[in-house]
Amino acid sequence: MALSVVYADEAGRMYIDDKLIAVGRNGPSFLELGQVVPLPPGASMVVLPGRAAVGRERSSGRIRSAGESKWAVGALLPAGYVRTLLPAYKTLEDPLQLPFFGYTAVGACRGRLYAAALPIDDLRYRWSPRFFNTETLPRRIARMQRLFPDNRLIEHLSGCALRYQCFTAQNLFYERWEAGIPSSRRCNARCLGCISEQEGDVPPAPHSRIGFTPNKEEIVELAARHLDRARDGIISFGQGCEGEPSLESRLLAEAVMDIRRRTHRGTININTNGGSAADLARLVDAGLDSMRVSLFSAREENFNAYHRPRGYALRDVANSIRLARSQDVVVSLNLLTFPGFTDRREEVGALVDFIGETGIQMVQLRNLSADPGWLAEAFPMREKTLGIQGLIRRLKAKHPHLRIGSFTHPAASFRRRGSR
Repeated sequence: MALSVVYADEAGRMYIDDKLIAVGRNGPSFLELGQVVPLPPGASMVVLPGRAAVGRERSSGRIRSAGESKWAVGALLPAGYVRTLLPAYKTLEDPLQLPFFGYTAVGACRGRLYAAALPIDDLRYRWSPRFFNTETLPRRIARMQRLFPDNRLIEHLSGCALRYQCFTAQNLFYERWEAGIPSSRRCNARCLGCISEQEGDVPPAPHSRIGFTPNKEEIVELAARHLDRARDGIISFGQGCEGEPSLESRLLAEAVMDIRRRTHRGTININTNGGSAADLARLVDAGLDSMRVSLFSAREENFNAYHRPRGYALRDVANSIRLARSQDVVVSLNLLTFPGFTDRREEVGALVDFIGETGIQMVQLRNLSADPGWLAEAFPMREKTLGIQGLIRRLKAKHPHLRIGSFTHPAASFRRRGSR
């Protein structure tokens, strides 16, 4: 089906232009929306002001603008979906930079909205939006506040759960699945797309970074309780509301050992940039079960340009992964995915080699949150690509045992599966 262009007026009202076929952007190419899904529950539509919607004329086949003041729109997808195309638009004058979100191309057919995306993880339960933001959440938060009146993490995470509707924060109060335990105010990188701290003349980060360092007991009493009670329980250090957790490795190592003295259930995970092998070794020795490493590019030049690391390099990230795998820690890659860049042939080739050299067991495809035009200025996207589907096919072909998904899974599920 050839979808129609969706656009918005200056008041934010959305319309459908049936004379134009919806297209999305991948690198230099405008492509019709081939692989699409009905706009999923939990997705939201946003207007891209100062950017005129474009589409392909049904009569002539040429690409043209829907008209000035007919702004492009995009979808923000829930976890579990990876976008395949960016919104297509013509930039007018000098618009304000878009906030740090993951914009996805959309189109319409018979009044229904569709997004250029692929479902890549099990969405039937756990991360379905219907299980979150329920009417019981405020009561659950109040109960935890009564149980732990002096624990500052409860207050911080209650804000994350209600203000930002963070699912891993909410899971702590629902007593299930993966729960986030932030711990670090500091970071050793200045990632362009950081969602907790930005500097310079750019939109503010969409999350507020934690303003304190919790003490060991604040971490342990929440983490041990969660792992002991939660079904398929995971606690994760390293959230969107903090810096790099391995910089607090001494604190976290002591916490991990105390957690394991109280319970042997569940998975203790860290979400990290992998920059400090020595700090991560301390956590591995303490009893870490799994590690997810964020990566924009496996090519050193692009890695440095995006992550802007302080005191470490790509080879240190690889060493951290190899160290963890040598101790049977489950390692996933948090691949910051951007159509037109991540699916370039050179990027895919470097990624395939990086996975093979380090023994990564899973790649989590996460939509990189950034203004598409702003990121394209930093990383000009001039060549045609394999496409996101092509990227996934290449990864599976080169590494048949590699798990592709979106979420952190219990460490035991990898060991049962026999992943190396």
